[in-house]
Amino acid sequence: MLTRIFPFMGWFKKYSGAAFRADIISGLTVALVLIPQSMAYAQLAGMPAYYGLYASLLPPMVAALFGSSRQLATGPVAVVSLMTAASLEPLATAGSEGYIAYALLLALLVGVFQFLLGVLRLGLVVNFLSHPVVNGFTNAAAIIIASSQLSKMFGVYVDKADLQYETIVRVVKAAVHYTHFPSLGMGILAFAIMVGLKKINPKIPNVLCAVVITTVLSWAIGFNHDTAVNVSAIQDARAVEVIGEFNKSVNGIEELAFKRTQLAALEDKAKAEKNRIGYFDAEHDLQVLNYQVNLLKHKSHEYRAELRSMLFSGVEQSDGSIVFFPQGKVPAGMKDDGRTWRIKVGNKPLSTESLRMMGGGAVVGNVPSGFPPLAVPAMDLKVILKLLPFAVIISLLGFMEAISIAKAMAAKTGQRLDPNQELIGQGLANVLGACCSAYPASGSFSRSAVNLQAGAVTGLSSVFTSGIVAVTLLFFTPLLYHLPQAVLAAVIMMAVIGLINASGFIHAWKAQKYDGAISVISFVATLSFAPHLDKGIMIGVALSLGVFLYKSMRPNVAALSKGEDSVLRDASIHGLRECDHIAVVRFDGPLFFANASFLEDQITDRLLNMPKLRHLILVCNGINDIDASGEEALSLIVDTVRSGGRDISFSGVNETVMAVLERTHLLEKIGKDHVYSDTDDALCRTHAVAHADGTESDCPLTTYCRINGNV
Repeated sequence: MLTRIFPFMGWFKKYSGAAFRADIISGLTVALVLIPQSMAYAQLAGMPAYYGLYASLLPPMVAALFGSSRQLATGPVAVVSLMTAASLEPLATAGSEGYIAYALLLALLVGVFQFLLGVLRLGLVVNFLSHPVVNGFTNAAAIIIASSQLSKMFGVYVDKADLQYETIVRVVKAAVHYTHFPSLGMGILAFAIMVGLKKINPKIPNVLCAVVITTVLSWAIGFNHDTAVNVSAIQDARAVEVIGEFNKSVNGIEELAFKRTQLAALEDKAKAEKNRIGYFDAEHDLQVLNYQVNLLKHKSHEYRAELRSMLFSGVEQSDGSIVFFPQGKVPAGMKDDGRTWRIKVGNKPLSTESLRMMGGGAVVGNVPSGFPPLAVPAMDLKVILKLLPFAVIISLLGFMEAISIAKAMAAKTGQRLDPNQELIGQGLANVLGACCSAYPASGSFSRSAVNLQAGAVTGLSSVFTSGIVAVTLLFFTPLLYHLPQAVLAAVIMMAVIGLINASGFIHAWKAQKYDGAISVISFVATLSFAPHLDKGIMIGVALSLGVFLYKSMRPNVAALSKGEDSVLRDASIHGLRECDHIAVVRFDGPLFFANASFLEDQITDRLLNMPKLRHLILVCNGINDIDASGEEALSLIVDTVRSGGRDISFSGVNETVMAVLERTHLLEKIGKDHVYSDTDDALCRTHAVAHADGTESDCPLTTYCRINGNV
């Protein structure tokens, strides 16, 4: 009983010193991969890089302690990080305090939903995400994730557009205008190190090596070269003018946002008091205000784009200060420093007293030392209702990824896996992680594979992984300052290459053409609607459910006949001739309200198209369940067949269906002597009667009956 509540207590049965050493080595190995990966994934989620370390602190340990898989490595993953960004970007600016607060609340909602599914033993709901849908979504997500890192690889900055492909177009245009080649070089070097070490020796932590080498190189060459200057140092009237207009538009947005909050409160108050005039006035004012906000946002976007496109040359003065001239316009007699300088522009007003100028590449920067504060995320009902649909999708998608990995490893280790217990573990990991500044986490395929290959015996390896992350947060965060952003982009792009699986589309198509079509449509829809990834999943799920309903409403109804091997088969598929006097009909699927009339129509068609028919045998081996509508349909079929002077028998009726027939007294109407255990018996008992005085000289079922000694 205790091991069901505390699964980790089962780790120590027959636990040995060798197993302990293996877990320590595995935990260290996974941590060396996790630390740089988590920082990269945090930025993919729109969070500051160090929040990836926070998401790697408690979740790996908690998921291992309360889950059922002993080798599953939990933490930040690519797809969940992308879904987090897609969920939160409509609500707040990436990286802002509000955005971070929403991310922590989202993690809490994901955890609570997963925990409740596990406790209520509802893990099967994950089946609503079919394999073709997940395959299409994952392939599209891999492309979206990789393309989202191009701006960091090229060292350019652009505003995100409404759709992903529009953002990529902006990145390409910005890269054509100016590419920061040192950033591109750092990214390519990181790729070369990771690919090279993977080929030389897969056991070497290639991600960590790439991060260490490029960070040391970044520090040594002064890769990051930012400075703060007064706006008067900018020797370009247009730049100074645009800075002023940009600050004016951004400040205007903030002022209107405050007014919008007040108007929204007045609208809610008027609605509560049933003051219709006050409500409509407030609603009109809100619409006008929203228009003004959108107009200012558009203006600020244009000003931001113009400022980012400006390139400057720096000229050092005798006092050590630097003045900046537009490139190509440095006055004669002055010599620039050889760098290309750009204005660092974000979503906040630019300080005219301390304007940030970038003369190098982007790095991670300051990472706070120590543990994050322990606190429950702030609750807001309106925000919770907005986040809930995304939380459900992330919960199911994250768990499906985790359980797929866990099942694959369990098949190798022979370990017994409990999906509901795994849901509890993943849920608790996200709940407790949210209280420790973690955004949503899930099981990682790459790190779980590393854990298994390193020889992990129990979940204690994940506990050691969390311990190493804790030590890193306490003592080693200053070493991460000079880590180039382009390297984190390369780490992400390298990781998602493994998510691309083109063979999955082919496999789905070979299995069923409609599955292949659903997979392709899910892929195209996810790409088309990105960054609104939920739409791609919803379309895929809707198509899967639609196909399921269609197949349930129109299951296969086969007319059986016999070939040379005396085995009953589908006559239409195998091109077999049917008997004129006996129709053997097999219904493949449960008989319920959605398809009961379909069976009636199929039987009626056979009665009309077979004028010499004397006996109909309904093969019920495929009917595994029946409801009231199905029972009523069978009763009507019996009446229809017998009212025309024909007869009907049933074969292969299972216990569940037979119990319904007995309770409704339909069995008495059919006649117990017309219900047979198998189709062989039914054919041999009815063949002679059906062919009495018949004109069919060569019945395809005759030989069958002779084999059984009944003709």
